[in-house]
Amino acid sequence: MKTIIVFLFAFAINHANAQLTTPDTIVTSQGNIIVQPVFHAALVLEWKGKSIYIDPYNGAGAYKTLKKPDLVLITDIHGDHMDIKTLEALDLKSAILLVPQAVADKLPGEWKEKTVILNNGSTTEQSGISIRAIPMYNLPDDSTSRHTKGRGNGYVLTLGDKKLYISGDTEDIPEMRSLKNIDVAFICMNTPYTMTEEQSASAVLDFKPKIVYSFHYRGQGGFSDTEKFKMLVNKGNSSIDVRLKDWYAGEK
Repeated sequence: MKTIIVFLFAFAINHANAQLTTPDTIVTSQGNIIVQPVFHAALVLEWKGKSIYIDPYNGAGAYKTLKKPDLVLITDIHGDHMDIKTLEALDLKSAILLVPQAVADKLPGEWKEKTVILNNGSTTEQSGISIRAIPMYNLPDDSTSRHTKGRGNGYVLTLGDKKLYISGDTEDIPEMRSLKNIDVAFICMNTPYTMTEEQSASAVLDFKPKIVYSFHYRGQGGFSDTEKFKMLVNKGNSSIDVRLKDWYAGEK
């Protein structure tokens, strides 16, 4: 019986790990960044021994083989970004949560002391990492918007000599198009909540990141056409490295 239990436990761990697509490595002047896609808009970045969780979502199972978080960034109040059940299942004892005010207002009270509020335009430095909050919103910017300006955050992280942009749920807003010197970008692409393939590609061609990942690409009608996105970007600028990773491993 003990042997069976050990086997089942090992299988569960391996199964959880199997659901994660292969991570990427990005070289910086101060060590490699490991980019681990998790699910939908969720990803984990590891750098200099620190683990940064972005919008942890869909249960803690996929995180079992990953280092516990030092920083947790949440972009918005919607359940596919602020997933309280997943957060409660993670080991947050040593973690700092970086969130917009709207998210802070909905977090459990016991996390207040570990929460840093960042609103659009704010910058903080945590564990040697500069984190700047920028707008994310739908167009037109009015009261009918699914994502109103000022409620949620996109983030720009500086890790060594590399700048990484995380879009959050946004359309192709001027604040994204005007970004400068972005090395790695994570761009959402799902209608009707964020952008079409054409909108995402057009924005990327404006701010010209060196590497771009398409994530958060499942919408109301299913999966967006990530190959089309890649084609549109590289047709306009063949030097942009478009990386298509599986953010829904085991789901298709």
